[in-house]
Order: sequence, then structure tokens, then C-alpha cells
Amino acid sequence: MKKSLIALAVLAASGASFAQSNVTIYGIVDAYVGVAKDATGTSNTVVNSGGVDGNRWGLKGSEDLGGGLKADFVLEQGFSVDSGAVAGNGNPAGNAGQAFARYSAVGFSGGFGEVKLGKYSSAYDMVENGANAVFNSGLSAEYATWKSGGYIWNPNNQIYYATPDMGGFSGAVSYALGENKNAATGEGAGNITAFNLKYAQGPIYASLGYQTEKATGNASENKFGQINASYDFAVAKLQLAYGTAEVPTGAVTVKSNEWQIGVTAPVSTALSLSANYATSKDDDYAGSTGVKRSGIGLGAAYSLSKRTFVYGGYRAETAKRDGFDNVDTSLFAVGVHHVF
Repeated sequence: MKKSLIALAVLAASGASFAQSNVTIYGIVDAYVGVAKDATGTSNTVVNSGGVDGNRWGLKGSEDLGGGLKADFVLEQGFSVDSGAVAGNGNPAGNAGQAFARYSAVGFSGGFGEVKLGKYSSAYDMVENGANAVFNSGLSAEYATWKSGGYIWNPNNQIYYATPDMGGFSGAVSYALGENKNAATGEGAGNITAFNLKYAQGPIYASLGYQTEKATGNASENKFGQINASYDFAVAKLQLAYGTAEVPTGAVTVKSNEWQIGVTAPVSTALSLSANYATSKDDDYAGSTGVKRSGIGLGAAYSLSKRTFVYGGYRAETAKRDGFDNVDTSLFAVGVHHVF
């Protein structure tokens, strides 16, 4: 009898625990058919992944610890829907052996904000796409025009903190440990440091983000910065962004300035149209003129349900440098995007 009572007590306790916990399976499946023109001038008809969003599936959950405190986790893997290959950020070859190449983090959240440990978006990544027109997609003009898109968006070994929303204002900081200190050479460990500040309330959105990436303590750094802003006029949303990038290349650090302007208009409850123009200019270096890049993006999205929409669009860009032929690339795509 006592054993039965103990068993019932354990079951009751387990039930209470389960009632306070939840785990969600989620993901995105996105594929398109299109024509892609590369830097050699070759055009290929393709079926590719991620015209709007990178494909992924994941597990996320939280447990209510009481007093407004929760324990949270997220595990997320990317994949290429056209081939089934594992992918972390559209690059299957770079994520071999990673069970969760996009996210693998655990932490706490509450009135103080949230803290996460592990592989997670940097604070810079959280605002980098805040005002990108054409659905922040592979059809957006800055996708193949801006150099700042080459930052490390989900560093390993990261400590991440985000403040709660305070009247529309919020911020975040992150620090990723390189764990690569070299005692033999005296080089300190590298790191990836980032922060953001954001305001989002009513029709106004504005954000500032900055990230530095140091391979080792004595090495030069990659540096990325971005300011985003948008205003929703209801009939259309105006989107603006300005960014900078400093990337060491051999003995030279290439500095770039870039900006984009775009607009997104809801034509109906189901149909949205968007367009943007983006440009990027490398500073002159080592007696040579820098590369100038410019591009346009056009896109349309039509919702079939709350979780599925179809889309289509066109993106084209040109890279110019004195003494060299122009390099033209483009993408025309029609696809489907499903969220589960």
C-alpha cells in the first residue's frame, strides 16, 4: 500500500513538472526553381534551397522555475531541401559532424532579460537584417552586393545576454571565446565580440549593431557595423540601412561602405510587393582602386495560409573596378515557403 502511495506521489509530481515544461518541434522548408547567372556569365536553371529563408528544423523548450524565471534551450540544424545535405548557413561543406550547426544553446530568461550559453546568434546578427527589403531574402539587392554579409553570425562558445524590452528600447551583448590560446607563440585566444541597441514601437524601427572578429589575440580583426531604420506608413514601409566592413586581406585591410533603400507594400491581406536598391564601395588600397558594387532586388509574396506562401522575384548586381571588365550576376526565382 505504501509503495502504491509513493508511486502515485511520484506520478503526481511528474505531472506537475510536465505541466510547467514544454518542448516544440519547429522548422522552415523553402525551395525555388530559377535561373542563376554567375560571375563567368554562365546561366544555369536550378532547384535550390532558401530563396527567402534558410531551411532548418529544431527543438526548443522552456521550463517554468517559478518567480518568473525560466530555463530555456534551443537546438537547430540546417539542411538543403534540394539535396537533403546538412547545412549550417547554406554551406553544407562547412558543417560536417555538427549535429546542430545553427543553434545549440541553453540558458535562463525572466524579468532581467535572457542569458544563453553555446552556439547562438551574435548580438550583431540579431539586428543585422532589421530593415532589409525584399523580405530579407536571397532576392534582396544587398544579398550579393554587401561585404558585411560575410560576418560569423552564430559563433561557437558564446555568452549572450539580451535586456528586456523597456518601452520599445532593448539591447544585447555577446562574447564568443576562441579557445585557441597558443602558449608556444605567446598568442592570446581569439574572440568574437558584438553588441546591439534597438528601438521598436509603433511604426518606427531603428537599430545599431557592431561586431569584431579576432582569430587570435595578436591577429588583426574583421569589423562590421550597421545602422537600420524603417517607418511603416501602413500603405507601405520605407526601409533604410547603412553598413561598414573592415576585412584584412593579406597585408591589406579592405574597408567598405554600403547602404540600401527599399520599400515593402501590402497590396492586399495576402499579397506583398517589395523592391530595393543597394550599393557597396571598397576604399582604394595599395595603389589600386576599390570595387564598386550595386544591385536591385524585386520580390512578391502571396500567402496561401498562415504557414505557407509562394514567392517570386529578380535580383541583379554589377561589380566595377578600374582596369577590369564589369562582373554581372543575377537570379530569377519562383518558390514556396512553409513553416511548421
